[in-house]
Amino acid sequence: MNNHPTPKEQLQVACSNCSLRELCMPVGLTPEELDRVDELVAARRKVERGSALFRRGDAFGSLFAIRTGFFKTCMAAPDGREQVTGFQMAGEIIGLDGIVNDQHSCDAIAIEDAEVCVMPFDRITELSRDVASLQRHVHRIMSREIVREHGVMLLLGSMRAEERLAAFLLNLVQRLHARGFSRSELVLRMTREEIGNYLGLKLETVSRTFSKFADDGLIEVRHRHVRIVDPDALARLVDQPLRN
Repeated sequence: MNNHPTPKEQLQVACSNCSLRELCMPVGLTPEELDRVDELVAARRKVERGSALFRRGDAFGSLFAIRTGFFKTCMAAPDGREQVTGFQMAGEIIGLDGIVNDQHSCDAIAIEDAEVCVMPFDRITELSRDVASLQRHVHRIMSREIVREHGVMLLLGSMRAEERLAAFLLNLVQRLHARGFSRSELVLRMTREEIGNYLGLKLETVSRTFSKFADDGLIEVRHRHVRIVDPDALARLVDQPLRN
């Protein structure tokens, strides 16, 4: 896949003016450093629902900061089935999988219409030499990805179905709240089948667990709209304190 912007994508982009800057860029930059960081983004790219931002085997050239929309990353399981490995939202960086071998090891598919900022990795590397906080920020993003993978391993290896779904909902609503959304309501951009694929659960189990949570008064569900009625009870299911 060609990671270079097309003429339609050649837009003037300034990280310093973006409402998501504090989520995907370092904080506490000086005005001079902000000017340099503004050089990071080469273009914005729109990705239609169901389309791939990149595919497994594509040459790696850029990281992508999600401005709007949701993505899922997935790989092919040994039996050929798709395995969802994560869901990414606005303010998050994707494409890190390509660094190690200079090619992407997974697919990144838009699950709703999305827009990303294209950040050429050679430009990130060059600017990191002058802006130390940018280098530390990239390292933090990589570390966060490692921690996330460890969390998924724990989720799939030792948790029951109710614990897996409770942890998933709490994580999702907390990430959305950090972006200015409600701390108790969310719209699921992914299907229940995709949730089950990610959590290692059958579709029937996901649906049954949603229904049980609703019957127990933990959540209210209307199609893809979910309201968390008792977040403390969900947190107790996974034995974790609820973050503010």
